Amino acid sequence: MCGIAGWIDYRQNLTERKSIIDKMSETLIRRGPDADGIYLKENVCLIHRRLIVVDPENGIQPMTLEKGNIKYTIVYNGELYNTEDLRKELLEYGYTFRGHSDTEVLLISFIHWGENCLERLNGIYAFAIWNDVEEKLFMARDRMGVKPLFFYLHKESIIFGSEIKTLFANPLVQPIINKEGLYEIFFLGPGRTSGNGIIKGVRELKPGEYAVFDKKGLLIKTYWSLKVREHEDNLNRTIEKTRALIIDAVKRQLVSDVPLCCFLSGGLDSSIISKVAADAYKKEKRGTLHTYSVDYVDNQKYFKANTFQPNSDKKYIDKMVNEMGSIHHEIILDHTELAEALYEATLARDLPGMADVDSSLLLFCKEVKKNFTVAVSGECADEIFGGYPWYHNKEILFEDNFPWARSLEIRKNILKSGVLDEGEEYVRQKYLDTIARVDVLSGDEKLDTRMRQMYVLNMNWFMQTLLDRKDRMSMYNGLEVRVPFCDHRIVEYAYNMPWNIKSLDGREKGIVRKALEGILPDEIIWRKKSPYPKTHHPKYFKILCEKIRMLYRKSNSILSELINWDTVNNIADNPNQFTSPWYGQLMTAPQILAYILQIDIWLEKFQVKIEGNL
Repeated sequence: MCGIAGWIDYRQNLTERKSIIDKMSETLIRRGPDADGIYLKENVCLIHRRLIVVDPENGIQPMTLEKGNIKYTIVYNGELYNTEDLRKELLEYGYTFRGHSDTEVLLISFIHWGENCLERLNGIYAFAIWNDVEEKLFMARDRMGVKPLFFYLHKESIIFGSEIKTLFANPLVQPIINKEGLYEIFFLGPGRTSGNGIIKGVRELKPGEYAVFDKKGLLIKTYWSLKVREHEDNLNRTIEKTRALIIDAVKRQLVSDVPLCCFLSGGLDSSIISKVAADAYKKEKRGTLHTYSVDYVDNQKYFKANTFQPNSDKKYIDKMVNEMGSIHHEIILDHTELAEALYEATLARDLPGMADVDSSLLLFCKEVKKNFTVAVSGECADEIFGGYPWYHNKEILFEDNFPWARSLEIRKNILKSGVLDEGEEYVRQKYLDTIARVDVLSGDEKLDTRMRQMYVLNMNWFMQTLLDRKDRMSMYNGLEVRVPFCDHRIVEYAYNMPWNIKSLDGREKGIVRKALEGILPDEIIWRKKSPYPKTHHPKYFKILCEKIRMLYRKSNSILSELINWDTVNNIADNPNQFTSPWYGQLMTAPQILAYILQIDIWLEKFQVKIEGNL
């Protein structure tokens, strides 16, 4: 895992812009603290910051290889999980390798197969390859969008990077936000439209896309999307295949030349990954697996069960630790520190994020990094196997809107009258655009059609928000986090699985539970879903209220041009009145206040200017 960036400009000599290039590189230090490199010619610059995970000596980037008098240079962020399969195939074509890095395998794959190499990759990646003879840049992003890749076009140039702040280091990119960007922040945030970089002119390569940039301009193509097909496997075969795909995905993602651990919440998804990893470690004599969980000071004292969080995690974590024999570490976060980390979390994401859901992960990853460089986590199972409550509540399911933000009332009310009045229409169009692209079978029943729509809505929106969170908070600490449930083979198989099989026994992720019987304890398999832990301590909310009141008194805040402070103060004074989630299960009254604080931090830190009149 690393940070990458680049600048292609056919109109100027980039060797004379070394100070700008160095600033761009410096923004990626936290993503790649172990090594750095720059490929610099007259019209091309490729930048790499490395977090060493595999083959320290032979994985140095930028990496250049030559074939047929053409030199190909790559900068790459990610991991391939079928490296050895590809290497074996390429050896048969007569290629040789100087090391065992996936970077070298990826570059040779591109040299041999061109853009078609993407169809063969199993992994998470964002990479760019420069062809020095054709003077052409090729860029690609993984199918699920686990690894980020932002870009900005300016006349005959393109600037790209793993993070938005990297683009800001180049004076050609100005931090200006227009009305569309504000709609994204206030009516969709912390989610955002795929490909939208919020800042004017900043775009992100979408999951499953590649791009070619040359003197003729930029061409973007989709190389992967969900395709509908009949599910031909019977129930027993579906159970067997689901089990095999999950186990294989986890095992493939345990490859590392540096210490690796697992996140363990005691829920189904993290328990599956940790158990498969622990068994593999024992079989391969790799030592004892380490696992990590997160909680908050005095959280048990203030925890109250509800529909979304029916029970706390501790006893289930203990059960799994005893079952696996892992060495477990419990990270306990302090509430003051959690609130203060909202600042760093905003810097890490380059945007307002999921409030303390972000800052807690940032602090958690900071502690994990003290002993480990790689972690494996259970994200994305809920999106693809129907784990969220909105899949199972028929009233919510058939509502014609985004199920994690069903009401926009609070979003409208925190804005001044007359500001961003078309927010609801903006959100509505994004929703309609998404479901219009859903691939369905002509014979699908109403429920199966809706479930396909929900699948795509969750994958393209909610899952992307969580993947953004996981990438930025972990990489800000130089920690690589892998997500086996994002294996595209699992995603494709689950998409075409009928709902009555996916929700076997009437349970969320029913097919996964059945597939893992005999591998996990029954108490874990049949535990009701509980989301990522958040703090329930009143101290945290009190700190947020104090910060909001300080912000209210700040005379030069851009935010004051937008915000209706009467509504915000009412949230602070009467939090129990605001129980409808802002975004998903975890963002209610405290997180609304924290999100507003993050917007102010973002506007000020990145010196964002608002374009035109609102």
